[in-house]
Amino acid sequence: MSTERIESVIVGGGQAGLATGYHLARQGRPFVILDAGERVGDAWRGRWDSLRLFSPAKFDGLPGRPYPGPAWSFPTRDEFADYLQDYAAWAELPVRTGTAVRRVSSEGGRYVVETDGDKTYEADNVVIAAGYDRLPKLPTYAAELAASTTQIHAHDYRNPGQLQDGPVLVVGAGNSGADIALELAGTHQVLLSGRDPGQVPWRVERRPAHFFVPAISFLFRHLLTVRTPIGRKIRPNVLAHGSPRIRVKSADLAAAGVQRVARTTGVREGQPVLADGTTPKVANVVWCTGFRPDTSWIDLPVFDTDGEPAQYRGVVDSQPGLYFIGRLFQYSMVSSMIQGVGDEAEYVVRHLAARTPAQPRPVTPSAVNSAGS
Repeated sequence: MSTERIESVIVGGGQAGLATGYHLARQGRPFVILDAGERVGDAWRGRWDSLRLFSPAKFDGLPGRPYPGPAWSFPTRDEFADYLQDYAAWAELPVRTGTAVRRVSSEGGRYVVETDGDKTYEADNVVIAAGYDRLPKLPTYAAELAASTTQIHAHDYRNPGQLQDGPVLVVGAGNSGADIALELAGTHQVLLSGRDPGQVPWRVERRPAHFFVPAISFLFRHLLTVRTPIGRKIRPNVLAHGSPRIRVKSADLAAAGVQRVARTTGVREGQPVLADGTTPKVANVVWCTGFRPDTSWIDLPVFDTDGEPAQYRGVVDSQPGLYFIGRLFQYSMVSSMIQGVGDEAEYVVRHLAARTPAQPRPVTPSAVNSAGS
């Protein structure tokens, strides 16, 4: 087991980690980015095949490098993953892929980052950018479904070929559930179960969105924050239930033959039970029931009773040098969104640099030097 001493370690090489790396590199600070994937962007490549981003390309760029392509197109899963890979190469960020972090702790005034490989890192600063949605959430009664029923979480869903013939119950009617239900309607009878989260009242692919999307983006970034009364009021609801549907409308689901049913509340004799007491006979269940953050590997006393780190805009006062980036509504409605991680990363890096004074050394990547031009 070898140990490497370095000023800062970023855990996670997704959009939040790369944005943080960009700002550190511009200041000439020594750091590494550790990512478990074999390639930068693999977290996106592992999502369902037909996934497209909900935000237009105009809002999908990271600091210093706009997303290429038409401003009002919607990148696919693989296109955005490739953009992240290209971004890391363009900025010459020190991403070490295939490096899973299994523990972060502190010892002797420094942070200790242990990996599944043969290397440990000692650092003055650690930025946790490992993603908010790490562990699929399943109801406890999922284990009671009949063995003959194919069940899969959205985390593992790729395409309709994973399911057997027969009706499908999609549990969860948010963005993922609606997208998957609409896709499955082409090959299966689909029941969509869950509370209706509402929907944005315009089509994101049509011209009116060119006005509404920038306005909503401004609202999310500047008004819906932990500093405003309205932001503090809606934050608990966002953390508990997510946001309204963006692309798929109720009319789209109805036109495709997707049947809306009551919430799923349990299992009876191997079949799901709905809130209205009915027991639909289905051959498949797709759980679009969300995720929960995995913080078990962070061995530091920074979490409250709800499992949230005690932080302000990513800065953990009780553990100087520890930062979080990209968590849901961490500071604003866009904190976990692609369009928001750049601002959050810049704030964290300013704080980090002030805490850890260093004489800026020349930045060797020419791409980073020219990023502001």
